[in-house]
Amino acid sequence: MSEKERILVSCYHHVSREGENFIGEHSLGYIVAGTQEVFLDGKHYVFKAGDFRFFARNQLAKFVKIPPATGGDFKTVGIRIDQELLHSLSQETGLKADGIFKGEKNFHLPEHSLLTHYRDSLQPYIDGQGVHNPMLTMMKVKEAVMLLLQLKPELKNLLFDFSAPGKIDLEAYMNEHYKFNVDISRFAYLTGRSLATFKRDFEKVFHTTPGKWLQQKRLEDAYFLIKEKGWKSTDVYLEVGFKDLSHFSFVFKKAYGVAPSRLRA
Repeated sequence: MSEKERILVSCYHHVSREGENFIGEHSLGYIVAGTQEVFLDGKHYVFKAGDFRFFARNQLAKFVKIPPATGGDFKTVGIRIDQELLHSLSQETGLKADGIFKGEKNFHLPEHSLLTHYRDSLQPYIDGQGVHNPMLTMMKVKEAVMLLLQLKPELKNLLFDFSAPGKIDLEAYMNEHYKFNVDISRFAYLTGRSLATFKRDFEKVFHTTPGKWLQQKRLEDAYFLIKEKGWKSTDVYLEVGFKDLSHFSFVFKKAYGVAPSRLRA
């Protein structure tokens, strides 16, 4: 993994509703300019310029990135705290999980002098001056981990828990997360199952295949939003979990006998 993958700076000129659906690694982020809305674990978070926020790994989320109302770009810097680095840090320091983490996995960090100094140290990355030393970048990410542990010691049992997700209620999880357009194998992993077990358990619960069920649920939502709420098809398809507008239009017309763009007429 390169240093560029561990510290990422993002800029957007216009409102962006396309966010990373799967948060694969723990992430500490700082909002440089603009506003970021996050829909995660049934909650709606709003982070503004100057905010630090933390997200735990193995979650599905949707992001809306909004440039400043006064003009300019939305800009954020993200610190990706990956498992490889945490394993290395655990070996160096002896830090290990010694219990089950029961706190909030996603949160805004209140202002603190430690965060202020850390933000200032990120300025070369934010300014794009080119920090190309992998060791310096790794040290900067490890500093982020130690800073988090200083501010929230209970995070030790989250950051140094290297286990895969445990088996959870499949029906409840799918009904809450079906709008996320991720692979079936990802749903299997997040519900604590092998792909074969996921498919078998899914058919026992829903009496159909995951692919058919997901498409039907998303189409039903799309129909409601277009017919009852007056949404445009160009706004709906991403909202309900389709990645491609032409594919959405094709399967919608096949299901309802009319193109989504003509349903509102």
